[in-house]
Amino acid sequence: MALSWRSWLANEGSKHLFLFFWLSLNVWLFGKTFLLYNQGLQYYYLHQMLGLGLCVSRASASVLNLNCCLVLLPMCRVLLAFLRGSQKVASKKTRRLLDKSKTFHVTCGVTICIFSVLHVAAHLVNALNFSENYNEEYVTLNAANYRGEDPRKLLFATVPGLTGVIMVLVLFLMCTASTYAIRVSNYDIFWYTHNLFFVFYMLLMLHVSGGVLKYQTNLEEHPPGCFNPNKTFRQNLTVPKAFEELFPASATEPFPEDLPVPEPFVQNSFMRVCSEEPKFQSHFPEYVILHCPRVSALESHPFTLTMCPTDTKATFGVHLKVVGDWTERFRDLLLLHSNQDTEILPIFQQRRYPKLYVDGPFGSPFEESLNYEVSLCVAGGIGVTPFASVLNTLLDGWKCYKLRRLYFIWVCRDIESFRWFADLLCMLHNKLWQENRPDYINIQLYLSQTDGIQKIIGEKYQALNSRLLIGRPRWKLLFDDIAKCNRRKTIGVFCCGPNKISKILHKLSNSSNSYGTRFEYNKESFS
Repeated sequence: MALSWRSWLANEGSKHLFLFFWLSLNVWLFGKTFLLYNQGLQYYYLHQMLGLGLCVSRASASVLNLNCCLVLLPMCRVLLAFLRGSQKVASKKTRRLLDKSKTFHVTCGVTICIFSVLHVAAHLVNALNFSENYNEEYVTLNAANYRGEDPRKLLFATVPGLTGVIMVLVLFLMCTASTYAIRVSNYDIFWYTHNLFFVFYMLLMLHVSGGVLKYQTNLEEHPPGCFNPNKTFRQNLTVPKAFEELFPASATEPFPEDLPVPEPFVQNSFMRVCSEEPKFQSHFPEYVILHCPRVSALESHPFTLTMCPTDTKATFGVHLKVVGDWTERFRDLLLLHSNQDTEILPIFQQRRYPKLYVDGPFGSPFEESLNYEVSLCVAGGIGVTPFASVLNTLLDGWKCYKLRRLYFIWVCRDIESFRWFADLLCMLHNKLWQENRPDYINIQLYLSQTDGIQKIIGEKYQALNSRLLIGRPRWKLLFDDIAKCNRRKTIGVFCCGPNKISKILHKLSNSSNSYGTRFEYNKESFS
C-alpha cells in the first residue's frame, strides 16, 4: 500500500504544520530563557551560585507556563463551537484542524509532564546548591539561611517548594488516571482525578508568587564582578499575563438547560432518550453534554444528537448504550426494572422523571459529511449514532445539500444491533426510491460474529436483508471500488467506532490509487 503524498498532505498537512509551529515556539522559548539566565548580567551572581540548574529550571518553567495556558483551550467547547460556526472560519481545512483539538490537548498534557520532571530535577539541584554555595556577602540573594542548611527545608518550608510538591502529586494522579487502561476499566477514576485541574491551577498561581529566585537591579552602579557587598536585589514576582485567564467560562459555567425526560426507550442494553420543545437549535450531527444530578453530582458525558430539532419537529433525542456505572444508574432511574414489559408501562408513564441538564449543542466532525459530493461513513456498533443524525437530516430533504452519493458501512457483532436504526434506514431507502434516486445511498451491513446460521433482520426489513453480509469488510477492496466509481473526486471519510477500524481507514485514506481519487479522513472525537 503505497503512500500518496497528495492524500497525506490533505489529511495530515495542516495538523503537522500546526504542531511544527507549536514545537518551534517551545524550542525558541526554552532557548531564549536558558540564554537569558546563563548570560544575563542581572543573573550573574545567582548563576554563580546555582550554575546550570538555574538555567534549566527557568527554561523549563517557561515551557510549562506556555503549555499550562494552552492545554485548557482545546477543551473549551463554547469557544470551539463559536469558531466552527463563525463566518471567519469558512475553510474546511481549518474546521478539520479544530476537530483535532483533543489530540492537541493530550500533546500539551504530555509536554507538561515531561518538562515538570525536568523542572523538578533542576530545582532539586538548585536547593542543594543554595545550601552548599551560601554566600554571606549576598544575604538577600540566598534562599538558604546559612551554609549547610537542610535542602529539604527549601522544598517543604517555602511557598514555591510546598506548592511544587503538591502540584507534582496532583499531576501524577491526573496523568496515571488518563491512561487508556484506566479510562476503559474505570472511567470514574479518570473523570474525578482530571477535575483536580482546578487545584493544580490554584497552586500554580501561588507557586509563581514565591519569589525565591532574585536578580540584581543596580547594574549601572555595580556591574557584575565588582564584588560590592552592598549590591541590592529585588524579588522576581512577575506573573505571566497568560495566567490571568486560565479559567475559561466554558469550564466553570453551569449547564444551561434543565429539561425533563419524557420518553425513554430501552432495547436490550440500548436506550433512547427524547425531549420535546428544546430550548436550543441544532444542526446535524452535533453532540450535547448530559448531566443528571441524581446519577452523579459531578459527572457529565457527551452524547451525539441522533434526532435534531427542525422547523417541523421540535424534538431532540440521543441514543446511549448501557455500559458502565453512569449509564446503568441512569437507566435504573428511568425504568422501574431493567426487564420492564408492557404490563407496567402505564405505571412507568406516570412516574416523575429525574431532571436532566443539557449543555450544548457542540460541533462535530460529521457536520462536514454533507459538504462533500461523495461521503463514506463507517460505523462500528454504537458508533452509528452520529450517522443517525445525518440520515434523519437526509430524510427531511437531501436536495439542498452538496452530497450526491453516500456510502454507509455499519459493522456490528450481533444481529439485534441493526434493529436500532433499521426503521430509519428503511424509510430513507424507500424515500429515495420514490424520488427515483436509488443510487443516492449505498448501504452495507456487516455481521462480524455469527454462530454459522445466517439470520435475517426481519420480514419488514427486506430492503436491508439483501444488504446484510457476514464477516468483516475487506477495506482495501472497498476503497478501490469507491475510488474507481468516483474518479478524480475528493471523498470525505467519516469514522466512529473501534480504534482498530479507525487506524485501517486512516491508513487507506493516505494511500495512493490509480484513479486520482483523494480521501479526506475525519474521526469523531468528543472534546
